[in-house]
Amino acid sequence: MKSILKTSFPTLLFILLISACGKEKKTTKAGVKMQKFIQEISHYTRSYHSNFILIPQNGEELIYTDLEEEKGLNLAFLNSVNGWAVEELFYNGDAGVDDYRLAMCQKMVPIKVVMVADYLNNDSYESDARQQCINNGFLSFPRLTNNYDYKEIPSTPHDQNQNDVNVLSDAKNYLYLLSSFNYTDKQSYLNAIRNTNFDVLILDAFFEEELLSAAEVNSLKTKVDGGKRLVIAYVSIGSAEKYRYYWKKNWGLHRPAWLKKKYDGYKDEIWVKFWHKDWKEIMYGNEDSYFKKIVNSNFDGAFLDNVEAFYTLYHKD
Repeated sequence: MKSILKTSFPTLLFILLISACGKEKKTTKAGVKMQKFIQEISHYTRSYHSNFILIPQNGEELIYTDLEEEKGLNLAFLNSVNGWAVEELFYNGDAGVDDYRLAMCQKMVPIKVVMVADYLNNDSYESDARQQCINNGFLSFPRLTNNYDYKEIPSTPHDQNQNDVNVLSDAKNYLYLLSSFNYTDKQSYLNAIRNTNFDVLILDAFFEEELLSAAEVNSLKTKVDGGKRLVIAYVSIGSAEKYRYYWKKNWGLHRPAWLKKKYDGYKDEIWVKFWHKDWKEIMYGNEDSYFKKIVNSNFDGAFLDNVEAFYTLYHKD
């Protein structure tokens, strides 16, 4: 076999272009599958609660038909979600606007709520991060230097709102809290959350390995000032997490085969072939499925993380 080192430059360039085109075709195909997956989740959850809220995070290209801006917004898909969450849009440590993603978020504003969680490596950036969101009509949750991992509850919400929040578009602010690391027991964790005035709570559905009950979730739905608020459950639909109830001891990378790719930076997660029937059965459609547990616990909706799996499966994270 001829060594690639002896291949002519034009031939090598052709091979690289073919490879790149192949990746893009796979990415687009997977993106369409992710759109379908989210629509299936929407249909399933709304069969129990017609106003069940879905908020995907990142993977903004999904808003387009076939992921192509030229083909316009995929309105059928967008009807299955209520908002869109974005990380590191204006700040990823330091200031640096991601103009490509910003343009997609701006297109969503007239029809969906856009929620931005920037990370700031200098707390003095907070005012500007919030103002950038205000200027664009986005809700903001800037994470300060001590809150990269979403484990802190800010003392007060920005733009505090005494009104009831019955739908996502009523919200003026939100809390994004994924880690219970700062709390030694569930009761102190829940009490800390109850004692806030945030309009929307984005929380893990579990405290450690214990699912929050419907009574516990309902107890979080009233702000300290008496107004109603929304409680949304975090769930990763694009990666499997080794600490979840569904994980089996004999599982690992490629075991089963749909546990497809190492998740760089997160040793307890693996990117999945999210369209595989076994993964879908874990997510929805039966009494032991993740979304049925969320519905049973009376969450108002779900926050869908790692939807960008359609891209990361075929590209570097």
